[in-house]
Amino acid sequence: MVSIEEFPIASSDHIPGYKIVEEKGFVYGLTVRARGIGGDIGAGLKGLLGGEIKQYVSMMEESRDESIKRCIDHAKELGANAIITMRMDSDSISQNMQEVLAYGTAVVIEKED
Repeated sequence: MVSIEEFPIASSDHIPGYKIVEEKGFVYGLTVRARGIGGDIGAGLKGLLGGEIKQYVSMMEESRDESIKRCIDHAKELGANAIITMRMDSDSISQNMQEVLAYGTAVVIEKED
């Protein structure tokens, strides 16, 4: 995963200490993950007993990281070196599939004097 120092990302419309010199446009990264039958059985039991379902937490963390990476790759393809107004969205596609979307605005930034 690219670190914030290598490729700044902000949920706001600016990045402190930098000025936006060019807007490259809308970028996104999407992934869809399916839960395996084993995970569903374990989740079903955990649902009856209560508590965190660690298999799903791991799956969603991996999905989030992958969608952000794909969003960064998309921004780099456009010649950007940062993303502003980053947002995340997630939705069920079917009973055992989940999509995770990262999106924002690709920009070129420079350090402020």
